[in-house]
Amino acid sequence: MARERRQRDRNYTGILRSGRGRSEEREINQIEGRSRKFSWRIVSGLIVLALSGVLVLFFYSDIFYVHSIAVGGTRYMTVEEVFTYTKIADKHIFWVQPDEIRQNLINSAETVADVQVRVSWPPNMVSIIIEEREPALVWEQNGVAVWIDIQGNIMRQYEDRPSLLTVVADDPLIEGPLTGDLLDEDIIYGVLQLQELLPEVEVWRYGTTHGLGFRNANGWDVWLGVGANMAEKLEIYETLTSDIIARGIQPGEVYIVNPDAPFYTVLWGR
Repeated sequence: MARERRQRDRNYTGILRSGRGRSEEREINQIEGRSRKFSWRIVSGLIVLALSGVLVLFFYSDIFYVHSIAVGGTRYMTVEEVFTYTKIADKHIFWVQPDEIRQNLINSAETVADVQVRVSWPPNMVSIIIEEREPALVWEQNGVAVWIDIQGNIMRQYEDRPSLLTVVADDPLIEGPLTGDLLDEDIIYGVLQLQELLPEVEVWRYGTTHGLGFRNANGWDVWLGVGANMAEKLEIYETLTSDIIARGIQPGEVYIVNPDAPFYTVLWGR
């Protein structure tokens, strides 16, 4: 009997110990689980607060609004003028689109041939490199002078350039300053050829009916039309001039607009 009691005591004791161990383990796991859950909640909350602070800084801080730009490549336009044409003053950098800036400049500034735009972070958020058109001649019409480039683009005259050839619109039918986007390319080709063939002529004239012309050393008004065949027309002009002088004629105007049918008006002579 004593042996059986001892055996039961041992069995009973073993059961009690085993039960207490499992209970303690469950409590420990529960505590660790709550600790882990509590820690992640704190971390998640801190991340949300940090991101919210970044968004508030990004959208409400004045540093991210465009108040100036960096400009390169310009010879005639000022930085202020370029900034006005971009149409991004006081705009948030998040809404600034490089393609839109490029198109605004090309559409608004006739001097601009091409544009490169780079958008980055402060302090130099918007950088613009501009390729400007170069004037080929000065066109004067009713007291207003403008520049014309080799493609016929009409531009505002930014400065006096005595080295450029000048064309004066000399026609009572022409009213107001030169307007539009392009000058007729036949006029451009013609006057550039004439400048090369007759560099001594300082000012060329233009009329809607007779095209390009000049007043020669004899006081004659010579009209040559437009187009790229000025060398042929000048050869005819030299031949016609020799004949006029030999015959003792004083012409008023010489017309070689059509090289197949040149003619002149006579003031006096035979």
